[in-house]
Amino acid sequence: MFDFIYIEEAVLQYARTREILARFPNATHIPCQRYGEVFNRKAQDFRLQKQKPALILARKHGNLLLEAPPGYGIGSQRNFYFSHMLNCLYDCRYCFLQGMYRSAHMVVFVNFEDFQDALAKEIVQANDDTPYFFTGYDCDSLALESITNFVASFMDFFAAHPQAFFELRTKSVNIKPLLHHPPLPNCIAAFSMTPSDIAKVLEVGVPPVDSRLDAMAKLQTLGWPVGLRFDPLIYQSNYRDHYRALFAAVFARLDPDQLHSVSLGQFRLPRQIYKTMYQLMPDEKLLAYGLDEKAGMVSYKSDLALEMHTFCSEELLRYISPQIFFPCPSTTLESPS
Repeated sequence: MFDFIYIEEAVLQYARTREILARFPNATHIPCQRYGEVFNRKAQDFRLQKQKPALILARKHGNLLLEAPPGYGIGSQRNFYFSHMLNCLYDCRYCFLQGMYRSAHMVVFVNFEDFQDALAKEIVQANDDTPYFFTGYDCDSLALESITNFVASFMDFFAAHPQAFFELRTKSVNIKPLLHHPPLPNCIAAFSMTPSDIAKVLEVGVPPVDSRLDAMAKLQTLGWPVGLRFDPLIYQSNYRDHYRALFAAVFARLDPDQLHSVSLGQFRLPRQIYKTMYQLMPDEKLLAYGLDEKAGMVSYKSDLALEMHTFCSEELLRYISPQIFFPCPSTTLESPS
């Protein structure tokens, strides 16, 4: 899977590093001082590297936890995210990572214990509040689990801290680590979903929607909290038919009364990230049709964004309670002036 593995010299002796390297006995090992020497180099071709990325094993320094933007969350006032990885195994054409990073190589931060120390400190500071911790924004939480053992390493931590919630954001069906652990009421397996016809075109390498539904149904049957993330909404001329069919398929398989949360989000990109993505993929229709810039964000024009948001919200609320519905805020949903 990985022919080349870059390793920070500071993590060469980590047990987790040795475990990961043992999975790739034929890979070429390349030592480095800091991962940025490789990851942040200028004049890299993201699209070319995406065809055959290298793996980088590193130690995360500082900013182990970051506050989520105001208004984002699924029920708590204290929302944080952290990234044990940078970049994703999959190649979704709408993903902001290809416009944010110079490199498509995959970075794994092997100092999990430092992340857990930062989480523990934040949980103590929360007192009686309920903090939520999210993963899967700079990567997919489960896609490389067979290599990283990230989820397996954090299950016992959150079992010991039931007052804190942990969301695993994913498109993967690699749910084995959850199947091998008793369900935790404070660990949410949150699956990103897009209509099948759109996913086949824009979500390269991602398991089919039906496979994701199978994984969710199995987890829900076993008692795991499951979340649905319809984010980003993608426009097509017949988007109503696509999303109506998706919601019908989802709720034919899942019990809406047993869902933890459902969120809905616009297709949106910071201006500079959009420009970089457009330079990388000038022929990608997704980056050309019906877009507008507002307050530094590029998304669908306000009237179209509001139309899609209203339709999908009304359709979802035919199946779920408003109490578990958390639409993401967006300036594109404001009425045009």
